[in-house]
Amino acid sequence: MTPTLRLASGHDLPSLCQLEQVALSGDRFSRRQFHHLLYRAHALTLVAEGDARRLLGYGTLLLRRNSTQARLYSFCVHPGARRHGVGRGMLQWLTSAAMARGCDRLVLEVRVDNPVALGLYRSEGFLPNAWLTDYYEDGCAAWRMTKELSASPGG
Repeated sequence: MTPTLRLASGHDLPSLCQLEQVALSGDRFSRRQFHHLLYRAHALTLVAEGDARRLLGYGTLLLRRNSTQARLYSFCVHPGARRHGVGRGMLQWLTSAAMARGCDRLVLEVRVDNPVALGLYRSEGFLPNAWLTDYYEDGCAAWRMTKELSASPGG
């Protein structure tokens, strides 16, 4: 499975909302929140498309002005596309995008009960550095993970 990776546009709003309904059990973005991320926030939203322009995943990178730290704010892969390299490809693209914008650190939060995501992030050089109790709306804890980009071999 080799998806096409591209920046999201306003035309992707319905598909982004639909993907979250299928892939996430909670903590979903509303259409309004996606609209803000696409048009107003200092952010990049990457989408992965499969055949027939079907959305397989997305990832949003928040970039703060005058900061060398980027945040992987949201990351979602369609259940049917998991474990096929879609997430890894998106994560590598977003990491490279952060580096290209002068960032030397990438941070994210991930559910402690998501071993697949934790494994992906660890395999890409992210290290847990803070435990966040009761982080998600259902009370699940999270790990804050960080990847130092300036010292990362190959990105």
